[in-house]
Amino acid sequence: MTPHRLGYLYGLTAYLLWGFFPLYFKLLRPTGPVEILAHRVIWSVAFVALLLVAMRNLGFLRALLRRPRTLAGIGGAATLIAVNWFTYIYGVNSDRVVETALGYFINPLVVVLLGVLVLRERLRPAQWAALGVGGLAVVVLTVDYGRLPYLALTLAFTFGAYSLVKKRLGLPAAEGLFVESAVLALPALVFLGWLSFTGDATFGQVSAGHTVLLVLAGALTAIPLLLFAGAANRLPLTALGMLQYVAPILQLGCGVLIFHEPMPPARVAGFALVWLALIVFTADGLRQARRSRRSRPVVTPPPAVSTAG
Repeated sequence: MTPHRLGYLYGLTAYLLWGFFPLYFKLLRPTGPVEILAHRVIWSVAFVALLLVAMRNLGFLRALLRRPRTLAGIGGAATLIAVNWFTYIYGVNSDRVVETALGYFINPLVVVLLGVLVLRERLRPAQWAALGVGGLAVVVLTVDYGRLPYLALTLAFTFGAYSLVKKRLGLPAAEGLFVESAVLALPALVFLGWLSFTGDATFGQVSAGHTVLLVLAGALTAIPLLLFAGAANRLPLTALGMLQYVAPILQLGCGVLIFHEPMPPARVAGFALVWLALIVFTADGLRQARRSRRSRPVVTPPPAVSTAG
């Protein structure tokens, strides 16, 4: 299999797994969102630590401890991803899967907005148009819900900010996830210990299958991220940009077709505006990528050197 096809396989598998996460988190009831988050953190640390030991790649920790600014950035990234994970778990288990899907649909637009606000990037007219249509969609959905779609906005902004911090840190996927989870591990352990002390913990109390599902939270957190990293190393950014819509489409399908969440006409109109904004945004990105390829100078490769003896 060529590296390009392998990249598509990795990327598609990662987004398929993320797309069906609502089905998994529903199975964790009656565990509450904070307890699920704590188990997700603890078992992520354990799973990735075993992976790094198998890869003999724990030496990076010594160098990392000598970089306090990087450690501070990791602390910020850990906080953002914890808020993102909690919001998503809470949304799924409070029967608002459709709203969580909306968050990941608008995430690309939020990333562009953060680029303007934080990195002072300049946008092309089509990107401004996409942001305008996205803003109109939020207004329509606010009218439909009778409130701001705060779960969707929280998911979009926390993951957008997390992506920005991660880009600046430049840590590999496994190492980054390990350190971020390790930062959150102590408060997670304290919370789980408190639940056990008060008798409110569900771990080991519901069924053997439920306990196994909580333990699997670590692997199910790490595996899609590692697959995504493998795809990112093999595919152009435009290809990854197209694949990223697979997960929220599946999540929306889970919410409407499996969990039978309502989709009144006004909500459909709001989602349609979001999709229009994404079409404009994606088409502009593809057009810009083609222009960049055409403007690159053609480099003639050097003649092959024979190594035959």
